[in-house]
Amino acid sequence: MRRNGVTMALLAGFAALTLGTAVVPHAHAQDKIKIGLLEDISGDLASMGLPKLHGSQLAVEEINAKGGILGRQVELIHLDPQGDNARYQEFARRLIQRDKVDVLIGGITSAAREALRPIVNRADKLYFYTNQYEGGVCDGNMISVGAVPEQQLSTLIPWMVEQHGKKVYTVAADYNFGQLTAEWTRDLLKKPGGEVIGQEFIPLGVSQFSQTIQNIQKARPDWLMMLNVGAAQDSFFEQAAAAKLGLPMASPIKVMLGFEHKRFNPPALENMHAVANWFEEIDTPEAEDFKKRWRAKFPDETYINDMGYNAYVAINMYKMLAEAAKSTDKAEIRKVIATGQACIDAPEGRICIDPKSQHTSHRMRMIRVKADHSVEVIKDFGDIQPYWLGEVGCDLTRHDPKQQYSPSNLPKKN
Repeated sequence: MRRNGVTMALLAGFAALTLGTAVVPHAHAQDKIKIGLLEDISGDLASMGLPKLHGSQLAVEEINAKGGILGRQVELIHLDPQGDNARYQEFARRLIQRDKVDVLIGGITSAAREALRPIVNRADKLYFYTNQYEGGVCDGNMISVGAVPEQQLSTLIPWMVEQHGKKVYTVAADYNFGQLTAEWTRDLLKKPGGEVIGQEFIPLGVSQFSQTIQNIQKARPDWLMMLNVGAAQDSFFEQAAAAKLGLPMASPIKVMLGFEHKRFNPPALENMHAVANWFEEIDTPEAEDFKKRWRAKFPDETYINDMGYNAYVAINMYKMLAEAAKSTDKAEIRKVIATGQACIDAPEGRICIDPKSQHTSHRMRMIRVKADHSVEVIKDFGDIQPYWLGEVGCDLTRHDPKQQYSPSNLPKKN
């Protein structure tokens, strides 16, 4: 665990103004700062994506009410890719080439992110990825706002082995997030003497899990690592509860992202464990103030999830960077990041961008879902830096490989 003591004041205040209609008197439309947002608000991932749109809207309204960014109002241009990676690419080109956005934000799945990165890199555009993910992207065009394995799995997996046992069964979505996070799981189990005794990779959209549940019952693991993604795959939890599987579960994405403890009846999520930088049940004064402002604008929100929170933080982080750089130019913004002083005061606490990887530090807490689906914090890990990429050789202050690494695919030594 590492800490960054560097500080910088958050350069923004907040209030309200309607999305996309902000107008500066005597200013032309091209004087606005344009943020291109690609988030799924329909399709299998809609429940997770809608809070991302809402968090972005709230951030823009609050920023515009305090004078915008660099004295310019902000226009948020949102397109809904509906979970289609080809549409992500089409819409990214439209936002960059036609709408001339200053910055691109969005994408839920890692597959969507990887569909976007080549387009972003060809256009040399700044891109914020706001989700928790499997880690490893070393790309000077990308700033990662969500948590990564050294912040989530390096804390969660040893605790689960100590508390629940060494035999693990992994159920994962069959794409790069599930595959690489399963790899991280296998790797991190080695030190505490754990092992994966079974793993399944499930195609997105699958909703029937009777065979998987039978396989788990036969394998008799001590606990489950749940890396399933989307509304269809979340059907596992009700089916497992009906089968009285009754095993402890762990996940880097459940509860705080998909708020399954709100969507399913108890006790489907009982004994689910996660390590998160944000979940709506955080009760600090800063978190309560943030939730109050969010609920005033979106009173019917089912849950303020980690994705929505990170989307809100990303736009405020962009404001801080642009104003510190006195420019929206990507090269000037990267110079600010390289100082190691790119920090903001967020609802979770102070967070900073690591200059080597352009990933974000977070205050991490372990949570557990109780039988009634209430959430309790069982351990506070404090601030954890995104240290892994820097340790294995990613240093964006010196070179920009635009690659994704993993424990089995490390940077080549110079």
